[in-house]
Formats: sequence, C-alpha cells, structure tokens
Amino acid sequence: MKLFKNIPFLVSLLSILVLGANYAQSSRNTTEEPPSFEEIFTEEGYKTVNAALDDFEQHFNQQLKLPFRVPPISFTHQFGRFNNLDGEINDTFEMNFISDQFPGNHFKIDVRPLKHKIDFSDKLIPKTFKLNSGTIALYEDKLVRGFNLLIFEKDGWQYVFSINKKVADEVTPEILVQIANSIDY
Repeated sequence: MKLFKNIPFLVSLLSILVLGANYAQSSRNTTEEPPSFEEIFTEEGYKTVNAALDDFEQHFNQQLKLPFRVPPISFTHQFGRFNNLDGEINDTFEMNFISDQFPGNHFKIDVRPLKHKIDFSDKLIPKTFKLNSGTIALYEDKLVRGFNLLIFEKDGWQYVFSINKKVADEVTPEILVQIANSIDY
C-alpha cells in the first residue's frame, strides 16, 4: 500500500525531469547557428564545379564544355554535382549558381548524354531559337514550375539551362541563347 502512495510523487518527479530535459534540448537548439549554404549543399552531394566536372568527364570518358558566360545577375555561390545513379540513364552533371542574398537569383545547368536525353518536344509547344552553331534550342516557360528552360544539344550532350522565373525580366531567352553560344569560346 505504501508503494501506491508514492506513485503520484514519482510520476510528478518523472514529468519534471522529462520536461526539464526537453526544455534544455530546445533551448540548446535555438542558440545553434543554422547551417550555411555551403553545409546544406555539401550534405546534398555538391562540391566544387571543377571536382564534379572531373568526376563526370571521367565517368563518361568525354570532355564537357561549359559556357563562358553566366546571367547578368548577382550570385554568391556556385556548386557542382555529378549524379551517378544506377546505370547511366540518369547520370547527369549539375551546376548551380545561387545567391544567399537574392533567393530568386538561381541559374542551373544540367547536362546528360544525348543517348539518354529527355524528349521535351512532346511536352508543350516551346519557342525555338537558332544557336550560332546552327543547332535549334527550345525555350519553355510552362513545363517546370518556377523556372524557364533553354534546351539544346551539343557535342553529344543535352544541355538544360534553368533560370528562376523571378528574374525572367532580367534574364530573357535571348540572354540564355547568348550564354549557350558562349560554349564555343
């Protein structure tokens, strides 16, 4: 009987200990610094553009040319990633230009081998542009939510440029075409 008289006391004591431990944990979490852009992207497999490019080129045993130009907006970071998934169908090179000061400033380049290209021709009716090389580039502004795309093929690769719609007035299709043409530097 004496044991049952102490149960409410023990439950109260245990509750106080649990609540105290939760408070200590939550107060510790609020004082921690949020992860930096670098930490977030590194955790997702991103690295320097050159390191990711080397991985991609070694995997496919072929050189990949990147554009010399970038959009005329401010970027604070650039990251690269080689997505090496099972088989080669979904293996891609990815390059991101972003800004931690202006979230809309996001430009991305995705490249994959032509033999595993994505067929965009049946998705919507894109605008077309002729590159200096004579290649036709497709410009699509409805396919991907939040981004406009410029899609073209060059030297055995399919390139997809993505620009955030928030900067579409500054980075027009014509500017994306100029960036695509800068691959031939």
